[in-house]
Amino acid sequence: MRKLLIAGLMLGLTACAATESNSDVEVISKAPDSVTLGDMSDAEAADKLLEALLNKSYLAKKAGPNGVAVEFDNSQFILQPSINPDGIDRILMNRFYAIHPKYVGSKEMLVMIGTLNQKLNFAKFVIRERGAVIQVQGAATFVDTISMEEIRRFILWTDEGLRQVGKSLPEGSEDIIKPIPVMQRLQSI
Repeated sequence: MRKLLIAGLMLGLTACAATESNSDVEVISKAPDSVTLGDMSDAEAADKLLEALLNKSYLAKKAGPNGVAVEFDNSQFILQPSINPDGIDRILMNRFYAIHPKYVGSKEMLVMIGTLNQKLNFAKFVIRERGAVIQVQGAATFVDTISMEEIRRFILWTDEGLRQVGKSLPEGSEDIIKPIPVMQRLQSI
């Protein structure tokens, strides 16, 4: 046992010595804590946001010219920078839900969306695609630079809000309203 311990210690010291004397050691860069998007077009800001998310190990892909699809805690969102050179910049966050064909354009869906918009303030709920899709949209505001932690917390806050909405819906609603997997749709395009 003592020989094994000494051999392990010698091996460790040899490895440390070899590492210290090697001038070709690759330096791993730390992912940035914030991303600066000011003074860019929306498309350029989307590219920069995608790069920052990937550097922070998010599962993310480009979604059209101005959007970034990102997966967060088994939920998928599309983030869209909206850069205003003379004011407040925003990142719009969208989540989409398909409505069962039986309820497309129904009065019940309109009442539910109206009620959600009256009672909640974390996002706006909109019916799109002739009543077949619910779009949930929130916005994080900033000036030129936003921290990656702010983006993470914004996504977390919206995701949790949607989780609570899901819990408050009547039993069986999960068969009527289903999240649209935007990441899968991007792979098939």
